[in-house]
Amino acid sequence: MTAFVPLVLDQADAAAALWEEAGLVRPWNDPRGDFARAVVGPTSAVLGLVEDGELIASAMVGVDGHRGWVYYVAVAASRRGRGLGRAAMEAAEAWLLAAGAPKVQLMVRGSNAAVLGFYARLGYADQDTVVLGKFLDPELEALRRTGA
Repeated sequence: MTAFVPLVLDQADAAAALWEEAGLVRPWNDPRGDFARAVVGPTSAVLGLVEDGELIASAMVGVDGHRGWVYYVAVAASRRGRGLGRAAMEAAEAWLLAAGAPKVQLMVRGSNAAVLGFYARLGYADQDTVVLGKFLDPELEALRRTGA
């Protein structure tokens, strides 16, 4: 297996396709916009594993000054069950450690309960917190409310 490397702007479509295939995208999330903000940001990156020109796994990472965050952990459906999810998380943790993050956090949608066992096996535990959010863009908020 080759190493996870930071992706670049021209790989946005491949990342968005992988995230869509993995069921990580919602109508109110713009995966290409998320990707672009992460790859140009000074405290974030999208790490990817590319084999034979195909993006087969990813993890978006970022440091907010207090802790590290991981988003968009995805593995191509044809490559699942081979340890690539674990490898993506190991790459994410290594990147965050090098960036000075003292702690790693991630969010799992309540509708994605099946993945909780995966993260538990990697040592992640419920942090007894509730995540609250608010869209600043009224159009995105309308999409979220309708679930469209």
